[in-house]
Amino acid sequence: MAGLVSLQEMQATVVDFVQNQAPIYLKNTTLAPESLLQSYTSLDPLISALAIATVFSIGHWFLALVSNNYSQVDKCWSILPVIYSWHFTVHDYLVRGQIHPRLALVSALVTVWGTRLTYNFARKGGYKFSEQDYRWPYIQKKIGKVGMELLNITFIAPYQNLLLLSLTGPIYVASLAAGQSQGLVTLDYVAAGLFAAIWITEIVADQQQFDFQTRKYKMIKEKTALYGDYKRGFLTQRGLWRFSRHPNFFCEISIWYAVYLFSVAATGVTLNWSLTGAAALHMLFFGSTWITEVISSEKYPEYKRYQQHVSMLVPLPSRMPSSSNLKKEL
Repeated sequence: MAGLVSLQEMQATVVDFVQNQAPIYLKNTTLAPESLLQSYTSLDPLISALAIATVFSIGHWFLALVSNNYSQVDKCWSILPVIYSWHFTVHDYLVRGQIHPRLALVSALVTVWGTRLTYNFARKGGYKFSEQDYRWPYIQKKIGKVGMELLNITFIAPYQNLLLLSLTGPIYVASLAAGQSQGLVTLDYVAAGLFAAIWITEIVADQQQFDFQTRKYKMIKEKTALYGDYKRGFLTQRGLWRFSRHPNFFCEISIWYAVYLFSVAATGVTLNWSLTGAAALHMLFFGSTWITEVISSEKYPEYKRYQQHVSMLVPLPSRMPSSSNLKKEL
């Protein structure tokens, strides 16, 4: 019930600002540093974060419209949550005059996550302006240009930007409760440890996939005879990919549930509205993973057999036959 009330209060705050406070706020704000600082601290940090998300939503929608490249949000995926995290942390510091260790800890963890993910995205060429997630052209072929623009103006640009903000909802909730306690509790340490374990596992999964793809394309370029997974075209027999078809996706989902625990530590409320961010990401990954696997099944003849033997997300004991036994089955 407390989580539901908090959500209602948050909605009321947004509505009140838009209808009543925004005109006064804009009128009284000048470019003087003192005025800007006072305006920043007097405004609910969620309101200013929503304003940032709105600006990025419009920008990403427009860039996708003029470039026909719908991966604009992807380029900010690992950056915006870091900005929002420190925004909530700094706002709390400016209001209360001290940094709460919980906010500093979770913001540092999100920064580590964002830095690593940004590096991983960059080394695959993701920040090239022409680079686009292969799933968007596939979807566009299915729904057409008009359908794609409707998807862009409803889901790709606005929804995903709001999702990135909602992922840091637990940090906002923790900032609201920062004045109630000055230190960390046991759950903070549990959440940090869980976050670190998931983060390391995701690094391993991404590196295994990167090494495999790099070797595969090198063998193809050099016209070397392909064998095993290299011949199949995808990982099945090595590392974490033997236990989950998408161990990196599983980690990416799980890491935000770990972030959510910081809001529980701050409020003492097991279930609060900020869980919606991790839950929304979870649902998004179910949909995107389904599309990924449809494409993989069309591209690789043996992928459906991989689906039959290995869990989609949650790492489970593998039922995937060894390379020699797989050849016998085929």
